[in-house]
Amino acid sequence: MDIQRIVLFAGLAIVSYLMVLAWNEDYHQQPPTEQVAEAASSQASTGTDSMVLPEQEQGAQSGEEFTTPESGEQIASSTDADVTVEGQFVTVQTDVLDLTIDRVSGNLVQSSLTDYDKSLNSTEPLKLLTNTESRTYVMESGLIGRDGPDSRANGTAPVYQTTANSYTLDEGQDQLTVDLTFTTDAGVTITKRYQFERDSYEIDVRYLINNESGQPWKGNFTGKIVRDQAPDPTAQTSMGIKAFLGMVMSSPEDPYEKFDFSDLSETPINQSVTNGWLAFLQHYFLAAWVPERDQPAQFQTTRRGPLYVMGFVYPATTVAPGETVEVGARAYVGPKIIDRLENVAPNLDRTVDFGWLFFISLPLFIIMEWFYGLVGNWGVAIILLTVLVKAVFFHLSATSYKSMAKMRAVAPQLTRLKELYGDDRQRMSQEMMALYKREKINPLGGCLPILVQMPVFISLYWVLFESVQLRHAPFMLWIQDLSQMDPYFILPILMGASMFLQMHLNPTPPDPMQAKIMKMMPLIFTVFFLWFPAGLVLYWLVNNILSISQQWYITRKIEAETAAKKH
Repeated sequence: MDIQRIVLFAGLAIVSYLMVLAWNEDYHQQPPTEQVAEAASSQASTGTDSMVLPEQEQGAQSGEEFTTPESGEQIASSTDADVTVEGQFVTVQTDVLDLTIDRVSGNLVQSSLTDYDKSLNSTEPLKLLTNTESRTYVMESGLIGRDGPDSRANGTAPVYQTTANSYTLDEGQDQLTVDLTFTTDAGVTITKRYQFERDSYEIDVRYLINNESGQPWKGNFTGKIVRDQAPDPTAQTSMGIKAFLGMVMSSPEDPYEKFDFSDLSETPINQSVTNGWLAFLQHYFLAAWVPERDQPAQFQTTRRGPLYVMGFVYPATTVAPGETVEVGARAYVGPKIIDRLENVAPNLDRTVDFGWLFFISLPLFIIMEWFYGLVGNWGVAIILLTVLVKAVFFHLSATSYKSMAKMRAVAPQLTRLKELYGDDRQRMSQEMMALYKREKINPLGGCLPILVQMPVFISLYWVLFESVQLRHAPFMLWIQDLSQMDPYFILPILMGASMFLQMHLNPTPPDPMQAKIMKMMPLIFTVFFLWFPAGLVLYWLVNNILSISQQWYITRKIEAETAAKKH
């Protein structure tokens, strides 16, 4: 019995420790106040961070923005220029997006996701991109380089013209195109084209460069994500832990590389990547840039005062007089939904971060999503998933409960051995092992099933925490958000009660200290589960109820067999 309890406690401790380590490594964030102080200190001591390509001479003057790949020349973007015009903002509405485009430089400065509420019971749609005094999170794109209108060397930011101030994807319309036009002093007409599709968070951003001048035009396409250090407004906490907030970059060499704000401050990125992407993640949602297939791009990060700039620059595009050339990339502004992200770019679905047990978490999510398609309620889907998991481990659990039932049946004999050999631990251990062998009891049999099921429990934790589908997903009655803790703590209390009942079916440890510890376990677990997502507590509660039913049946069967042997 001692061996069984020691192995059980050790296993639970190890799994809990690994879980905490994984969370701290992947999701620990500095408090915003510390981040701001660090940023201020960095700027005061070093000034604005800049990107310098390897071929640039050391000590070269730092610019404000990205460098062009072919020359290493630092080009400053004019998108931060203080320019205002009448009718400056153009609104675009699709069936899933409500966007605002700034005619100055033609950037996306605001996006609302109409299928997602700002908060539970709110009628206001969730705002992902925004540009206000309290928070800056925008997606920029432009043409820099020698003749690019977004290069500060060529004057102020370009002001694009449009045929309307608002655009709407009408019923029956599958695609919407928004054109912004600008003509340079040299006579080059640039059309910045945004293309949207129904039921899609992808945005195709293209530049059509029509060179009607007498000289070749040369410039570099760039796409950027600009973000301050403001906390994630969509973050939901579990056990006081927040989801990852920062940049992710993908390349053929490293398909998924994460950088938080401190990483971006300490080590700016300047790397040539082909067939990659970069994104900024927050809980449940992301914004991403995906360069064209087989198009080399220089991925870079820098600082613009308190703002972090993450993006890429293409090699220069040359347009001969009389020619029209098209260049661009795709953007994604929306929820972290695996099926959608898989169709945008390879490995982008990994932004739905199911942690180090993803090989268990992903199948669990797929099965749970299939159940949801049948019943239309995520809580019921979790219950069905619990029944399925229980069925998979049925025989293993049965072995465990048989071992526990036999231990319960021989409990009086163990008590007698303690009375006889309590002062001689070596002799007592020998007699206990002889008893186990005689009764065909495996003292470790009750521990293994619990340890095997712990990875499933941890994996489901990641699934419930990372899946945007469960954000604000109701179950029944008072449970209106399965991704958040039970507001009235009813599920954790019921779970603790079920665990207390289950403990009574287990054999009483011969050691009084162990017996006291085991009696405290339901209370300890209840407190521990108070801050878990309601969906996870629901899983554990249903699992306990099924376990109690199975254990009660097996215990009664073993007791009946034992009583029959005595007669």
